[in-house]
Amino acid sequence: MDGDLITLAAANAAFVGSHFAMSHPLRAPMVRALGEKGFTLAYTVVSFATLGWVAHAFGVAPGGDLPGSGTAGWIAASVLTWLAMVLLAGSFIGNPALPTPMAEAQARSEPKGVFRVTRHPMMWAIGLWAASHLILFWSTRTMITAFAMGVLALAGSKLQDGKKARLMGAAWGEWSAKTSYWPRLGQLFSVGAVPLVAGTALWLAGSWVHLWHAGIPAGVWRWVG
Repeated sequence: MDGDLITLAAANAAFVGSHFAMSHPLRAPMVRALGEKGFTLAYTVVSFATLGWVAHAFGVAPGGDLPGSGTAGWIAASVLTWLAMVLLAGSFIGNPALPTPMAEAQARSEPKGVFRVTRHPMMWAIGLWAASHLILFWSTRTMITAFAMGVLALAGSKLQDGKKARLMGAAWGEWSAKTSYWPRLGQLFSVGAVPLVAGTALWLAGSWVHLWHAGIPAGVWRWVG
């Protein structure tokens, strides 16, 4: 394998591995050693440092070295990224997986919006974005990075279920019983107008930025304009 691709793989492994380690086995000892604020600072510094390494290594690695999956791949990727943006748009309000004082009350309430689809809409948004890029089969550097981000999101959300169950007890048990880890796509159009409209706007804007930044038309811009 090309040396730059090996470096990219190492950067992705460091980013994903440090997240898993600091979120689970290393969290308690780090909090004892550094305190909550110190742990948060260390987590943030390591996360941004390893993410910066990924971004730099990705830019250096060769692109466009795979044959691609053609029009069918672009259609599938466009649908997946639209769904990802809808889930992301609705994931910031009423989410008991986020560290807020209202988490327990939110977990005991009835699921609304995108939480009718999955209890991990933010993580599944990242996972679906990753899947869309794997489907395109465009470059080895994209395959490496998308696979790593997909593993981080989907395995991470599974591990998060266990952590939240320990931290929140019965409240998270109630939330888990009322929601699904796997997306229930039949509920997609019952999430309400705000996630659908906001997600579509994010999808249009994001795919336009993709064209401007990467020089590759994506989403609707591949066929319009």
